[in-house]
Amino acid sequence: MRAFIPSAGLGTRLRPLTDTMPKALVPVDGVPMLESVIRRLQAAGYDDFVINVHHFADQIEDFLAANDGFGSRCRISDERDLLRETGGGIRHAAQLLFDAPQGRFLVHNVDISSDVDIRAFDAQFERYGAGRQHIADLLVSERETSRYLLFDDSMQLAGWMNVATGEVRSPQADFDPSKCRRAAFSGIYNLSTDILPLMQDCPECFSIVDFLLEECSCYGIRGILAEGARVTDLGKKAQ
Repeated sequence: MRAFIPSAGLGTRLRPLTDTMPKALVPVDGVPMLESVIRRLQAAGYDDFVINVHHFADQIEDFLAANDGFGSRCRISDERDLLRETGGGIRHAAQLLFDAPQGRFLVHNVDISSDVDIRAFDAQFERYGAGRQHIADLLVSERETSRYLLFDDSMQLAGWMNVATGEVRSPQADFDPSKCRRAAFSGIYNLSTDILPLMQDCPECFSIVDFLLEECSCYGIRGILAEGARVTDLGKKAQ
């Protein structure tokens, strides 16, 4: 199975550590984040990885080569010329993702640690649901944050809100966030390969959350609640 591991970020929240290395290689309990994610996904049956690079890209390439890809197929999506954000990074890697087995691929941010059962999460993915084409399953949790995804009663994505600023976004003209369930995005999600052609007309740099919000009125984009699971953002020194 194939997974995309976004690893191109500047890691500004981890400075000064990331003044000399990419965030993906910052060790946590003595193990680089990228290695931890690869090994965790290997345990869930993944053996084919696409990894995007930008900040200290050579270090990531050398790390993978020195470890022989940890026994898996590891390919690089090169963003040395431009950091394309979360959605743009997927679009840029489309040629490495479009033929993924089972018509889907997992995205797992390199700075996310969790005890989520990835196999169980994968098993819930459906290409069609609720009478329309299903293009994404988003693993979400009930942890406290300032920004939430908003879901309807069937856990279909309906909007987004920033509770600190009061900003609300949704493609629905008469959207009422008070009628929605709030959940925090985990940085782990399954995407149908059918999503890639939908990105062709997007700008070079764009957010995956912004893209999903634009498409949620036309396509099935579902939240899967990680009940009782630990999901930790390692991109903050406080963690």
